[in-house]
Amino acid sequence: MPPFNLTGLTPATFILAGIPGMEELHIWISIPFCSMYLAALLGNGVLLFVIRTERSLHQPMYLFLSMLAVTDLMLSTTTVPKMLALFWFSAREISFSACLTQMFFLHFSFSAESVILLAMAFDRFVAICHPLRYAAVLTPSALVKTGLVALLRSFCIIFPCIFLLKRLPFCGHNIIPHTYCEHMGIARLACADISINILYGLAVPFAAVVVDVVLIAVSYVLILLALFRLPSRTARHKAFNTCSSHVCVILLFYIPAFFTVLTHRFGREIPHHVHILLANLYVLFPPLLNPVVYGVQTQQIKEKVVKMFSCPKSHLLQE
Repeated sequence: MPPFNLTGLTPATFILAGIPGMEELHIWISIPFCSMYLAALLGNGVLLFVIRTERSLHQPMYLFLSMLAVTDLMLSTTTVPKMLALFWFSAREISFSACLTQMFFLHFSFSAESVILLAMAFDRFVAICHPLRYAAVLTPSALVKTGLVALLRSFCIIFPCIFLLKRLPFCGHNIIPHTYCEHMGIARLACADISINILYGLAVPFAAVVVDVVLIAVSYVLILLALFRLPSRTARHKAFNTCSSHVCVILLFYIPAFFTVLTHRFGREIPHHVHILLANLYVLFPPLLNPVVYGVQTQQIKEKVVKMFSCPKSHLLQE
């Protein structure tokens, strides 16, 4: 049995169980997970490199996209390396402080990404509904303030969870039936009343994200109304194309998130290993698919990526 802090009955380490009931398949499950993680690193890395090096992409829309790529990398990197170590090397132990750190950055990146998606919706709203004011509204200082708001709001929402967990006694219970640490997964191990954790963990972050979703929906209702008022069908089509990639990213982020949260809270008939698989896929799918969506549907990014990968080949052919 691992050593315990006698004053607070806090375990020195937690044991991550992986995917209960599928332990024999851990190696096979790790293959697609590792492939998706490497593809997400490559896609988001290329996206950040292209936006950083191409001055024509130093516009609010693409700078918000670079913020999204950073949060995607944080979301997956916070969980996947430890998950793969568990699958490959049976590295199940994680210290109490490391578990809390992983939990914090997992929920922090989720909250920050939600704010960035809201900012991107506002960007499209201003670009389509008030194009003449676009440069005046979305100034460099406004972009910096948006990034700071995303960081500050996420920190203020998630940081109290650390204290809500540190106050709990665990009485020797230290096996987490998951591949990574998350708030309620840790809280359920406590041998005390966790009603405050349940209330805070569901109400506060969920309410913040719901507010983001409502504001995004309002933005797109106003955008659609503005699109219908455009005189030219070509103009409507062009304006719709500028929003389609963002709508796809919103759906990729929120639908799996709400589905995972709701099935975890209320889907008691769903097998536990299905919950864990869904939670693992959630931290991989948005980081994997977001660069693909923007790379395919955004002409400027597609052209720069093709140019970046084709130039070395054309140079060799000339030689």
